[in-house]
Amino acid sequence: MTTAHDYSEGIDPERALKYAIQHHSGDRTEIVEGVITNVTPSWDHERAAKLVRRQIEARVDDLGCVEGSGNLDLPGSANWYVPDIAVVPEELAHRGGALLPDQALLIVEITSKSSADTDRVVKRRRYAEYGAPLHLLVDRLERSVALFAEPGGLGYTKVDGPHPFGTVVRLPEPFGVDLDTGGL
Repeated sequence: MTTAHDYSEGIDPERALKYAIQHHSGDRTEIVEGVITNVTPSWDHERAAKLVRRQIEARVDDLGCVEGSGNLDLPGSANWYVPDIAVVPEELAHRGGALLPDQALLIVEITSKSSADTDRVVKRRRYAEYGAPLHLLVDRLERSVALFAEPGGLGYTKVDGPHPFGTVVRLPEPFGVDLDTGGL
C-alpha cells in the first residue's frame, strides 16, 4: 500500500506555484495575484503587438536587445507575468529562465476585454514596484496609449497620457523613438 506524502510542511508555496506554472501545458500562462490565467490573445491583439514591435525593432537591435513575450518573475509575490512585449538585453535572454521586471528596458501590455483591469491597475502597480523603467499601456478598449516612467514603491511618478490612438508618443532614451499609434 502506498502512503500519501504530506506536502504541508517545508514547502514554499510561492516556489511551488511558480514551478507548477512553468510546467503547465501552454506557453502563455500567467499568475496574477495568485490566480492562474491562460492567455490567448485575439488576432487584433496580436496585430497591435506587431505594430509596436515593428516600430521599435531597429532600435532594439541597436541596443543589443531582444523583444518578446518571455516570462517575468516577481519574487516575493504570487505573480508570474507574460507581458505582450518586453525588451531585454540579449545576454540576459540567453539564460533561458524568467527575468525580473527591472531587467527589462521596456514592458508593453495591450488590453483585452478579459485583462483590461489587470493591465490598467494591477500590472502597472507591480511593474513599478519591481522597477520596470518604462511601461507602455496600449488600451484597445479605451483606444488610448499611456507611457509610465520613473518607478517607485507607490507607482510610477511620471505619466505621459493617456493619449488617444493617432497621437505620436515619444519613447524616451534609451529608445528615442516616436511611436505612431494611428494604426492601433
